[in-house]
Amino acid sequence: MKKIAVLMGVAFVDMLGLAMVFPLLPFYALHLDADAWVIGLMIASFSVAQLTSAPIWGRMSDRIGRRPALMIGLAASAIAFLVFGFATTIWMLFLSRIIQGAGGGTTGVAQAYIGDAIEPKERAKALGWLSAATSAGVMIGPVIGSLAFRLGPAWPGIVAAGLCVINIGFTSRWLPETSPAMRRPASAGAHVSQERRSIRAVVWEVLRVPGGQVPQLIWIYAVGMLGFMSMAAILALYLEAGFGVTEHNIWIFFFYVGALSMVMRAIILGKLVARLGETKVMRIGALALALGLAVMPLPSSVPLLLLAMSLVPVGTALLFPSVTALVIHKVSAHERGQVLSVQQTFGGVSRVIAPIWATAVFQGFGTKVPFFMAAGVVAVVALLAFRVVERP
Repeated sequence: MKKIAVLMGVAFVDMLGLAMVFPLLPFYALHLDADAWVIGLMIASFSVAQLTSAPIWGRMSDRIGRRPALMIGLAASAIAFLVFGFATTIWMLFLSRIIQGAGGGTTGVAQAYIGDAIEPKERAKALGWLSAATSAGVMIGPVIGSLAFRLGPAWPGIVAAGLCVINIGFTSRWLPETSPAMRRPASAGAHVSQERRSIRAVVWEVLRVPGGQVPQLIWIYAVGMLGFMSMAAILALYLEAGFGVTEHNIWIFFFYVGALSMVMRAIILGKLVARLGETKVMRIGALALALGLAVMPLPSSVPLLLLAMSLVPVGTALLFPSVTALVIHKVSAHERGQVLSVQQTFGGVSRVIAPIWATAVFQGFGTKVPFFMAAGVVAVVALLAFRVVERP
């Protein structure tokens, strides 16, 4: 478990930097006179870059190893944070998001690392721990970001970039390689390379046979991400419009959600999976997320809003790690990084679409409408989840 502990540390620091700047992004854009729909495009630009880079990262990690792929992604993030910190125009904010998205396609690489290093029955729990580490970053990052902002607008980006540089050194020194291809003789590696399907073939399978064992799980992940990211894209705008939240106190809400998510993923998820199995936990997560999105726009006071918001981290903590664990169970080791990165690609499509339509609806039809529409999307996920055959 030492390998997973190190990977959790890497994921925590990586998300810490991201969470420092993401809640501030809408406020930076508003200060530069951007409209809500422009902010939606800005958020989506990250996902466009991540969408195009994720399959490449997965295939690269299968061939050259998980650790080098992670280190290159961290270096790209460091550059992106510096551009963000010193941005004086809208196009510079777009540039920072695109660079960061290109380096952020390594999520599937980290998940493949879990698949390499952990026994099948423990994978959902390990994925939960990895997600808990990222949730801890989501919880603490906005606090550090708001504090750094008091020193000046550039400082959140500078601090986040510094964390990435530290993380590169940490990864190089302490994270061992686990990729099966890197542990085989050259001849065996060549043989596996011939058997590995192309990225296009994996993507085409998901599109052509959406009801297949792996494709249906990838669709559940992607559609669930569409609903969740629709909410995430407008959250800061909704809090600013309805509750007067600013860049100085936005951290409170992210800290709250991150804390709940961390507890769910580190403590509760593993116990539920052991008792009920990944499939049932996935279904419960989809239902909880749909309900949380439906009730979020109803409260008129902050305490009631926080109560309604609690269902969202509960739902995401149960839904997404369980889906990923089921995908890992169903793919061979030599294609693990590639298939998980294709999953991230389909999730990336959702991350592109979600902020564009959600911010447009937010601006054109009212602040509450996107939440109800997102809830309907996740309700479809729940229906799909009940079609998945339970794994023995």
